[in-house]
Amino acid sequence: IELTMDPHNSAQDIHRCDLCETAIVHSYCDFCHVNLCKPCVVDHISDGYDKHKIVPFKERRSTLIYPKCETHPQKMCELQCKDCNNISICSFCTASEQHRGHIFVQISTVYKAQKETIEKDTEELVNTLSPTYEEIARDLENQLANLDGGYEKLTSAMSKQGEQWHREIDIVINKMKTEISEIKVKHRDILQKHLNEIKQIQSLIKQTLRAINEIEKSTEVSPTIAYSSKIREFSKLPPKIQVALPTFIPKPIDREKLYSLFGQITPLSTATEGKVLSLNQHKTSVRELLDEPKIVATIQTGYEYLRNITCLNEDSIWTSGETNDIKCFNIKGSLLQTIWKQSGKFPGDIAVDSDGDLLFISGATGIVNKVKYGQTVELIRLLEWTPIKLCVTSTGDLLVTMFSDDETESKVVRYLDSTEKQTIQFDDEGKPLYSGNGMIKYITENRNHDICVADCGAGALVVVNQDGKLRWRYTGHPSVTKKKTFKPWAITTDSQSLILTTDRENQCVHILDQNGQFLRYIDNCDLRDLSGLCVDNDDNLFVCEYYKGNVKKIKYLK
Repeated sequence: IELTMDPHNSAQDIHRCDLCETAIVHSYCDFCHVNLCKPCVVDHISDGYDKHKIVPFKERRSTLIYPKCETHPQKMCELQCKDCNNISICSFCTASEQHRGHIFVQISTVYKAQKETIEKDTEELVNTLSPTYEEIARDLENQLANLDGGYEKLTSAMSKQGEQWHREIDIVINKMKTEISEIKVKHRDILQKHLNEIKQIQSLIKQTLRAINEIEKSTEVSPTIAYSSKIREFSKLPPKIQVALPTFIPKPIDREKLYSLFGQITPLSTATEGKVLSLNQHKTSVRELLDEPKIVATIQTGYEYLRNITCLNEDSIWTSGETNDIKCFNIKGSLLQTIWKQSGKFPGDIAVDSDGDLLFISGATGIVNKVKYGQTVELIRLLEWTPIKLCVTSTGDLLVTMFSDDETESKVVRYLDSTEKQTIQFDDEGKPLYSGNGMIKYITENRNHDICVADCGAGALVVVNQDGKLRWRYTGHPSVTKKKTFKPWAITTDSQSLILTTDRENQCVHILDQNGQFLRYIDNCDLRDLSGLCVDNDDNLFVCEYYKGNVKKIKYLK
């Protein structure tokens, strides 16, 4: 079978003249947008229209086609009026009363600029955005493909827990059955002992009856005279033994309590990264650590005991100490604003939410407050738990560390506004993740959504993923100069997911990567009695000195 190819529609065929539809194209009318062969050029321009522009086919579409002027139809609009919302006008319009004194720009200039924008957009769409969305789509497809397997593992783990519970219940039941068997033996022994005593008395009664019968039949005087009555003795009946059977008292099944004892299903956690792709994003490189970090500014806060700090923006910081005032400073050290905490002790911690509003903890009352438009409103009130430290996540959630009122348990709770979303307290083996005491536990979220806690009481950084699964612990780095026990205090992270924590005992800052690998110390900036710290959007580190009341701004990246 011979296949024929349509000469007009095949993408592989050469271009044909639009007039005769057979000859090979030679020229192009850049005004009428028509393909022309040599003979048809003459026919095309025979109408005498002066706007025809015949160019070689390879140079087609080089002539701009301007819109016709609505006021002067015989003219083309080659200008835009900047003062009239960039409407297109012709040269005649510029002299009209309507556009007198206005600013005009050549449409060709605007056209050229837009063409450049279109070229850049095309390049960005082809080279960056399309591949990025393809990668996102592949990732989602992979997640969907692995969804069943992931949930099968989840249900398998639950079934395994159920099997273990059944085994433990069988052990408890068997232990109780053994106890019942032992009680039954004791019960039998008690009844048997009393039965033996009764049978012994019965035997004595039979003996007495036989002796009496012998006496009755005999005429001998001596046995009759020697007879002693046993009736009084036998009339003292032994107490009747009633041994009650043991009973099994089943405890009522509290389904809610049973559910909580059996395990915990963490809530579905959806992390949405609101990130805009930069045109040069694929060209960004990792910033290296400076060989020698350096102090670039020192801010005197006036606090006698400075505890907490958080960045409001690139130009200002909030600070709090062991007084009821929370102060906002600019980078030059000028006081911008003061908020007074009305009741209770000094603020336990401070943070700034995604709207730029200040949050602070009133630990003594178990309240997390929010300052909105200068007014303090209650956001979260805790019962039987005391909030310690807090941080705001990239998705706008609030993470709060807290300890129980008896100071035996600690946990991390995630909130959306005032609604509890997640509790992080135990590892996969049911062991506590955090030390059970009321000691300071600063918290931060890393760029990879890990939740990082500086557990001073345990002498460790405890890092879990966003589902609350333990990733790693860091208990310090061997050093000949840092001889005291590692006691992490405050903690923060930067744009590269580096984790920084203050070590008050050794008067330095530890820098780790996101996997808990030690990178270096910051110990050359005359740091003393370290407390709070934070990092701004440019990865500048701000460190608080507790007794001096100073904030030191430190540059540690190149």
